Amino acid sequence: MKIEIMDTTLRDGEQTPGVSFTSTEKYNIARMLIEEVKVDRVEVASARVSKGEMEAVKLISNWSAQKGYLDRIEVLGFVDGTKSVDWIYESGARVMNLLCKGSVKHVKYQLKKTPEEHIQDIKNVIRYAYSKGIKVNVYLEIWSEGIVQSPEYVFQLIDSLKEFNIERFMLPDTLGVLQPEQTYQLVKLMVDRYPGIKFDFHAHNDYDLAVANTFMAVKAGAVGVHTTVNGLGERTGNTPLASVVGVLNDFCEGIELSIDESKLAKISKIVEVFSGVRVPANKPIVGENCFTQTCGVHADGDNKANLYCNNLIPERFGRHRKYALGKSSGKASILKNLEELGIELDQESIRKITERIVELGDKKENITTDDLPYIISDVLRTKQNDEKIKLLNYYICHARNLKPVSTVSLKINGEVYEETSTGDGQYDAFVKAVTKIYEKINKPMPQLVDYIVTIPPGGKTSALVETSITWYLGREFKTRGLDSDQTASAIKATMKALNLIEEMNFNAGANSNGNGKE
Repeated sequence: MKIEIMDTTLRDGEQTPGVSFTSTEKYNIARMLIEEVKVDRVEVASARVSKGEMEAVKLISNWSAQKGYLDRIEVLGFVDGTKSVDWIYESGARVMNLLCKGSVKHVKYQLKKTPEEHIQDIKNVIRYAYSKGIKVNVYLEIWSEGIVQSPEYVFQLIDSLKEFNIERFMLPDTLGVLQPEQTYQLVKLMVDRYPGIKFDFHAHNDYDLAVANTFMAVKAGAVGVHTTVNGLGERTGNTPLASVVGVLNDFCEGIELSIDESKLAKISKIVEVFSGVRVPANKPIVGENCFTQTCGVHADGDNKANLYCNNLIPERFGRHRKYALGKSSGKASILKNLEELGIELDQESIRKITERIVELGDKKENITTDDLPYIISDVLRTKQNDEKIKLLNYYICHARNLKPVSTVSLKINGEVYEETSTGDGQYDAFVKAVTKIYEKINKPMPQLVDYIVTIPPGGKTSALVETSITWYLGREFKTRGLDSDQTASAIKATMKALNLIEEMNFNAGANSNGNGKE
């Protein structure tokens, strides 16, 4: 049985406090969701919200019409006579998700109408939509309350709308109050009573049960589920796309999803950047740490027979397993990281390095694979300070109404180079000056992927900041810098990255495997 995924990141997800997508961002997210992630439908906006929303929907609708995707683009509309329909028609969209009251209490106290009056209003909107060539799905808002407290009204509403051949009825748990067993019973009640109707389930995550409830809704016979990327949404959010895809694919027999799992991490990162809402490191499937083993015993088991792996293998999602370094690390974890870096050491050296990592872990130091070459250098008493890339001097000037300017002097393998550049910020000016030097001597410059500034745990907030930068050159890696000045800490992280590339010969590694992966 085919299960449709309708993603509502651009509508319900945008109700996350502080989140507002531009029209260009909405267009790019919608395009990626449909063409790369391959969701079945995308809810892109609410009607009548703003001129910006109209611009965004027009942009998406024009593109989807050219591509043949127009019936997969949906807009939330309201029981407001002709207003929502006219707005949707003008936007170019041709599918309306009509928000109706799924609870008699809300009809009486919010609308101050009788059920019959509300149903008549709904019918008038549907008739008008059909006259404009717009398809209609029906949201039964706060259905989870209505089906428990006033089931007769829910049945009355659906029975009254049968004549209109509604595409889908959508069953929202608007306040996220359902339990999994309850979800199964109530959805099955709807499916059994109306075998010819398609039901979507729309969960919210107030009790952290959105994924479990969505899973049970599918088990009960729902043929569509609603998601948002990274679980964005009002209050505690909606059902996260990546999590529910993993659960349905692995635990629901006899179902089929159209989703390309390998693109889930990519869309997660894009939405994280556009929304400004950071993905928790322990978020299933898309979190930074979700495929990271910390315990040395686990690494040992993986080495021998993948003993500590489940079906959520990182390669499914375009990722790879990592082995964290810290006080719980054992020899196996060290070996895994050395293997990734292409370093071979004798047993005594590995023992010394393990001891040092445990020592640093006891001090609550953050240790990554990218720190390992420096730890090796220190432990084995090599010339740690004999950096191949040395920052001799730098100058940064930032004046009002003028772009920042930076002059940088580097010593590279004994030769001194100097360049000056402007930038969009002080750090950007510094990086562009370094890039000029690298271009002059034909060295590859790593691409900046992510940039995070934090106050170190336990540190004095007025004293130090830590800048963590994610880079890409053949593969992703991170470096960190610590300083009382934010720009200076970023520069330290940058110099660490440049020397790390020299140390590990990233360029050779990237060129030796055509896909840039190790």
